[in-house]
Amino acid sequence: MRLVVIGAHLERSDIEPPAEAIPVADLWLSGLPIEDAQALGDRELLLRVAKTRASLLDRATFIAIRYGFTAHAASDAAVKCAAHIDRWRHVLHDCRGFVEMTLKVAAASPRARPDRKDFSSGGAYIRALHEATRGAEVDPAFRSAVEAIVAPFAVKHRWSNRDTASLEFAALVPEDAVAAVNEAGAVLKRNFASVAFLLSGPWPLEVFADDHE
Repeated sequence: MRLVVIGAHLERSDIEPPAEAIPVADLWLSGLPIEDAQALGDRELLLRVAKTRASLLDRATFIAIRYGFTAHAASDAAVKCAAHIDRWRHVLHDCRGFVEMTLKVAAASPRARPDRKDFSSGGAYIRALHEATRGAEVDPAFRSAVEAIVAPFAVKHRWSNRDTASLEFAALVPEDAVAAVNEAGAVLKRNFASVAFLLSGPWPLEVFADDHE
């Protein structure tokens, strides 16, 4: 038996079944028990993890752990997480009661993805891919509207170039502002019918999980 680790939590009471609580220093990890033989790519497992994540977020803010991290015991988890504990503690204290919302929008002029065969070295290809990704931009009017009607609900927000065809706006918002953010998304949809975007959330801390002073 092993545990698929879902998140890092501040309090033991933030974790409920079917997730199990794993003590790591003065924090807690949530883990979903599975058989050793079960494949992590199994669709049923992915759905179970997603449902459990949503249930945990209903209880309290937590930091999302990248899918695929497993542990066989608390000691195993502690070793793997030791380098992150101080940062996680700061973030969980500072962001208690906050969640992330993300808005992914199609680039106005998608950049062509470079072809690996056109480059003599892997380094040159990676640099070209990075430049193509950074070059993707959204409709300036849409971006300004997001800044004007969504960003004010956030204590932190940032734009990120995710690939050559889209950008992502991430916002750290109070839990009680989620409905207002969704209403702002509806306004964007009415005012920018030609712009393809997806507003989603609430999500656990991920984009802002590395932020602390």
